[in-house]
Amino acid sequence: MFCGEQLLVSYLRPSHGDAARHAWAILKLLTQRLRAAWPEVRLILRADSGFCRWKMLRWCDRAGVDYILGLARNSRLEALGASLLAQAQAAFTLAAQKQRIFAWLDYAAATWDRQRRVIAKAEFSAQGKNPRFVVTSLEGDAQALYDEVYCARGEMENRIKEQQLGLFSDRTSCHAWWANQFRVLLSAAAYVLMETIRRVGLRGTEWARAQVGTIRLKLLKIGAVIVRNTRRIRLFFSSAYPQQELFASVCAALSSA
Repeated sequence: MFCGEQLLVSYLRPSHGDAARHAWAILKLLTQRLRAAWPEVRLILRADSGFCRWKMLRWCDRAGVDYILGLARNSRLEALGASLLAQAQAAFTLAAQKQRIFAWLDYAAATWDRQRRVIAKAEFSAQGKNPRFVVTSLEGDAQALYDEVYCARGEMENRIKEQQLGLFSDRTSCHAWWANQFRVLLSAAAYVLMETIRRVGLRGTEWARAQVGTIRLKLLKIGAVIVRNTRRIRLFFSSAYPQQELFASVCAALSSA
């Protein structure tokens, strides 16, 4: 779970249960901690359809946490959005360009405790139909909420990839679950460190938006001689190290932060 680029929770879910298992328990603990620090903060949960469970929605309603979550397609949702999709198809036939139409629906799955508001996106293009559905507690224009709020979730996917690919959080080959969870926590700690270097140390530089893999390989993964005595540890870098000035400025920025 991320807030912008900052990691809040990194949890390894056992694979023999529901994909959203423990998600709302973690959300509850996180909400309590955030509100203890910032009592008036507004919290909005944004996630894909893998986390859309009615118990989580009910908890969010009771706890005053807003949400905007992907909703998996099913025959009933598609029936509710059929007229909208027909309009998009007709407009595509006339204009020969991709058409997107948005509308609000009231929907409740058979297991839900009540109806909730759903954004329906009817899209039709040369590739055919592409309907999408999002359940939310937020008010406003359906298209703006979808494009500007929900679709921004893609940036969070990039942060997950940074931790998985750049910092190897997916290397969970131990037989014991706790050992693998510890590996994930080590990767999470590394991400927090790298994000701090990027946000504080590299601010205002050409690397301010660099991926953590780039920072690790080009700034940190370098040869050095370490000399240690009773009072200090010194690092001696090669005179050919191309990022000497940048490395020094990062250290200075982190020291003064």
